[in-house]
Amino acid sequence: MRHNKKVNHLGRTKAHREAMLSNMASSLIKHKRIFTTTAKAKALRIYIEPLITKSKTSAKTSEEAMHSRRVVFAELQNKQAVTELFSNVADKIGDRPGGYTRIIKTGARLGDNASMCFIELVDFNENMMKDTSKKAAAKTRRSRKKVATTAPVKEESAPKASTPKATAQKGKTPTVTEPETVDVSSAEPEISNAVDVPTAAEAKTSNEADTSPAEPETSGEEIAREEPLNEE
Repeated sequence: MRHNKKVNHLGRTKAHREAMLSNMASSLIKHKRIFTTTAKAKALRIYIEPLITKSKTSAKTSEEAMHSRRVVFAELQNKQAVTELFSNVADKIGDRPGGYTRIIKTGARLGDNASMCFIELVDFNENMMKDTSKKAAAKTRRSRKKVATTAPVKEESAPKASTPKATAQKGKTPTVTEPETVDVSSAEPEISNAVDVPTAAEAKTSNEADTSPAEPETSGEEIAREEPLNEE
């Protein structure tokens, strides 16, 4: 029976349990993530988060900061871990009000089927921070409706009217070039080089006239010989 059992003894004596949690806390501060059982990770989270809170020295005087260092060193007994906690870790978690650690379960251990997990510092996992920063787009009932698959008919666009182009140079106002106008009244009439071509009927008649045989010319003597003499 549980009966007001607030602390998990983890099957160890008090001295052994405190030494184990101190070593685990130092390892977590140095490496930012450790692999352990879920029961030990939950006990470590209760142990280390008050120590991380003491490292917030932004609103403390130099005397208070030194006192916090001594309190944390009395628990960890590791100078390197204390230096890392009050320098790099304190800068990262300065704006966080709590919840400095995260537990990620990884499954059961093969030997004794114990539940295993990762425990890590939240602000040092960049991959998780990227995933949480992206907000999922809110879905509405309208977005679920199917969109018509027929493509819209393209309307023929009218030819665009030519507009005067504006030429602008650096540091100068743009100037508009107007299209050139031609004076029609002063323009000379064009001389057409077209040649009159005869039609088919006219060409046919002209050919017939050329091919008709010419009548022979007769002299006056021949006419007189041909005419018979009138006998009285």
